[in-house]
Amino acid sequence: MPFPRPRALICCLLSALALFAAARVHGSGQPPDRDATVLPGYRFERGGWSYVHLEGTPAQIGFQHGRLLSAEIEDMVRVARIESTHGTRRDWAFFREAGRKMLWPHIDAEYQQELEGIAKGVQSKGSRLDLWDIVALNGAIELPQYYVPWLNKQEHAANAPQIRPEGRCSAFIATGSYTKGGKIVIAHNNWSGYDEGERWTIIFDIQPAHGHRVLMDGEPGVITSQDDFGVNDAGLMITETTITQFVGWNPDGKPEFVRSRKALQYGSSIDEYVALIKDGNNGGYANDWLIGDRKTGEIAYLELGLKNTPLWRSRDGYFVSSNYARDPQLIKTETDGFDLGNLSSSPNARRVTWEKKMEHAKGSIDIEMAEQFMADHDDSFTGKVDADERSLCGHVDKAKKGVPEWDWGPYYPGGAVTGKVADSDMAAGLSLIAHAGHPCGEDFLAAPFLAAHPEYNYLKPVLKDMKSGPWTAFSAGEKK
Repeated sequence: MPFPRPRALICCLLSALALFAAARVHGSGQPPDRDATVLPGYRFERGGWSYVHLEGTPAQIGFQHGRLLSAEIEDMVRVARIESTHGTRRDWAFFREAGRKMLWPHIDAEYQQELEGIAKGVQSKGSRLDLWDIVALNGAIELPQYYVPWLNKQEHAANAPQIRPEGRCSAFIATGSYTKGGKIVIAHNNWSGYDEGERWTIIFDIQPAHGHRVLMDGEPGVITSQDDFGVNDAGLMITETTITQFVGWNPDGKPEFVRSRKALQYGSSIDEYVALIKDGNNGGYANDWLIGDRKTGEIAYLELGLKNTPLWRSRDGYFVSSNYARDPQLIKTETDGFDLGNLSSSPNARRVTWEKKMEHAKGSIDIEMAEQFMADHDDSFTGKVDADERSLCGHVDKAKKGVPEWDWGPYYPGGAVTGKVADSDMAAGLSLIAHAGHPCGEDFLAAPFLAAHPEYNYLKPVLKDMKSGPWTAFSAGEKK
């Protein structure tokens, strides 16, 4: 039998190596394109949202996520690079390394596999992003806003920039005599910079091999909701808002994006959810959590600091949240001078608005009313109806003073970027209603804004128009 010619032999070897490399990218014995055809993940677009179904083991869920949203993840990393590096005086290489050293060792093996899967999924579509880009993206809130301030203090960094965590969101949860029919009603506006907020429009339907099925909104490339609105098939309904001026970080703790995902995936009751999200608490992305259990009609409010974690519960009442801390000890020991009495500030002005609306609407709160709350422009401090930093539907780009408590300067391009609502009946069917863009219906247009405010030109590469979409219903398992 004649030996193969050298050129033919080389071609055979190169082909074999290419197949082997492709299989390694996917982590299986098949090239990614062939194997991807049998994976159950899919996506479709509706109402300004991308609905993404993910199913299987952690590695499979991650791979589907990365492959289905590869372009969006590339785009989101560009946003995270600009947001994370601006104002911290740290480059993206620093955040990649921080993800590798500070976060990765404290991530559960299940979610390590999912993050690795996301990286392999985007790479299967030709992306050059790697695992540490994906970890840094998932840590894009807690690394620059919680870890870096802590690190600056540890290093006694000279002339370190002032960094305060951004406030995010307006939310409420109500039950019993406050709602129509006594069922739980929950609603949430995500507040963020418009650059990331315009992209924070994924509805994830996650059917894991272990734990509960989850329906939540989220960002491309991130394993948790991150603005935290979701329901699971055990009947839990959750959301949160960020604690303004929080200070604290535990380098030996577990990342918040892991704890929040795990709590929603494995929590079957309020007690279980609270225990899971407190387990390994690192203080990163400190939030006030609103939690409901449709099975019992009970609601709860967890103020999750690092040292102080008070919990309030009710079967007949409501909790509202708008980036303010309510526990006196937490305010005293874990915030940078948050002033609960300053009624001109965004968090407190919205708190006053919430309290008035809850009492006025007692007995009639339902989905329709929740949608109206999310679109509200009442300014409790001025007594006017005005879209600004103090309205539940926030428009900080119209605010002359910005929000100094979050280091958002005058006319900062940020505010309410989405809205979500659900009630007990919807949670029973694993469904929610979501609104992309300002819930009030106003559009944000990037070009005229940047022309009027060139001080934000550093965002020009990523700041896009944010169009307001309709309220749109989504359910787990639905297809286009």
